[in-house]
Amino acid sequence: MKRRIVSATVNNQSGVLHRITGLFTKRQFNIESITVGVTEIEGVSKMTFVVNVEDDRQVEQLIKQLNKQIDVLKVSDITDQAIVARELALIKVISNAQTRSEISGIVELFRASIIDVSRESVTVQVTGDSEKMDAIIDLLRPYGIKELARTGITAFPRGSQKSVANMKQYSLLK
Repeated sequence: MKRRIVSATVNNQSGVLHRITGLFTKRQFNIESITVGVTEIEGVSKMTFVVNVEDDRQVEQLIKQLNKQIDVLKVSDITDQAIVARELALIKVISNAQTRSEISGIVELFRASIIDVSRESVTVQVTGDSEKMDAIIDLLRPYGIKELARTGITAFPRGSQKSVANMKQYSLLK
């Protein structure tokens, strides 16, 4: 199975997410993760799906089917592109006075942050790629993870050098 990252720009309308995930279900695709949020354009949202496919034909078929949806504006398989991708994890770790400094050291190492502290636990917030999430979870697991929530990947293609140059020209014109 190949892991693919598919990005879809859609109209922000009621029922769009339901129709799109229904299409995944009909085609028997398992969604590993999905993130959805508004974009810089009012009324438009970005969806990022991570799916496992057997071959490239399957992802091509999925993209064709998504493009047929009325509220879908653009669909891309961005897996093989240079992309900016991030994930967020909240991890509630069992902690007491003796282990809190050890956990704090791990958190600092990963440039994460402790966002909540109680007598029996600390909650850690970490952002980054999936490998970073897996690594910090593995290091915190021996302390005891009470709760874990991950957002899934949100991503888009990196800007090209040409677009960066165009932005510099534009800023010079102002």
